[in-house]
Parts: sequence; C-alpha cells; structure tokens
Amino acid sequence: MRIIVHKHKCQGHARCSAQAPDIFKLDDEGYILPGDIEVAEGKHLLASRGTRSCPERALELDATPAARAESDVIQPRGRRV
Repeated sequence: MRIIVHKHKCQGHARCSAQAPDIFKLDDEGYILPGDIEVAEGKHLLASRGTRSCPERALELDATPAARAESDVIQPRGRRV
C-alpha cells in the first residue's frame, strides 16, 4: 500500500498527522511533505484513517497490486496470481 500525496491540495490542516504522526510527515508550517508514502505492513489502518481525515482530499490510497509489487514475495515460475 502506498499513499499518493497531492501536495498542491494540502491546506495544512494536519489532520493526517494527528491520526498517524509516524506516517504523515509535515513541514514546519504544517503542510504534508512532498512525495508518495510507502506504508509498512501493520500500519494500513492508521494510514487509511489519516488519508480519509484530509478535508482537501490531498491524500489518496493506492492499494492496487502494482503498489504492492515492491514486496519481497517471489512467485514460483509458471504460477500466475
């Protein structure tokens, strides 16, 4: 899972960071730092809460398989998922 950050939409409400300060990093003025956020296993619920708390919809969850392709899981040959 990753979070796509739409920095230009952020208005500095800091609600995301209030939900999960270890996931959502803010600058000195309270705006989300640029760049997408890779969410560690076990942090998905907090990440989802923080994303949904943004009134400006500056954060977007990406839970597609492509977002998870960076995991360490190696599929056996000849087997498709």
